[in-house]
Amino acid sequence: MLRRLAVGMVGGAFALALTGCDAIAPSSDRPASAIEFPMPDREVPEVVSNQFSNEDAREERGEAQAVMDMAEITDGMTVADIGAGEGYYTVRLAQRVGTDGRVLAQDISREALQRLGRRVERERLENISIKLGEPDDPQLPADSFDRIFLVHMYHEVTEPYAFLWRMWPALAEGGQIVVVDVDRPTGRHGIPPALLFCEFEAVGYKLVEFVERPDLRGYFTRFERGAERPEPQDIKACTNS
Repeated sequence: MLRRLAVGMVGGAFALALTGCDAIAPSSDRPASAIEFPMPDREVPEVVSNQFSNEDAREERGEAQAVMDMAEITDGMTVADIGAGEGYYTVRLAQRVGTDGRVLAQDISREALQRLGRRVERERLENISIKLGEPDDPQLPADSFDRIFLVHMYHEVTEPYAFLWRMWPALAEGGQIVVVDVDRPTGRHGIPPALLFCEFEAVGYKLVEFVERPDLRGYFTRFERGAERPEPQDIKACTNS
């Protein structure tokens, strides 16, 4: 059962390496920019790869196409792919939104983004931009995105409350955050839906849709901004118990 506790665009040079940890980091190891936000009461798994699984296998079962259909991605949209890795979703989103749309691929791994940059150039995808993010800040421009994709990566976010709080301004009017993940403990590279809902709600988002999708090897969820975003010191953290 969850309860709430009160607690106080291709780019050039990249500067931040991929980070991860085996469990919740001590407060002294937290980024200074995250200190005003509550710590998550859950394990954060080590980032062992920026690819959820083999791209050919994902394409064979039509994963990206199914998720884009459910997220209602159409021509001309502006979309962010957070935790883009080597671009499985990025390149397919770029094809779906077309020449009038834009895709921003973001990751905290410089090496992954360099490989993605080479792919974008090789495939001549001119509607993709690449940006390095921070573990507690996706570094997205304000009022920009119709959809923000968090696919099989949210459970690896070490500072979810700061991350979600700083993502809020990036949504355009009517914009939504799309989360695809797996119903299992965060230490096993997933997140129980109830905990996911609680963390988003704590930062002011509201649930729009939740669908279990065995064909995606997980579930599909959409959130949008609620009435207001709380101040960092007013955010109540969720306990995973």
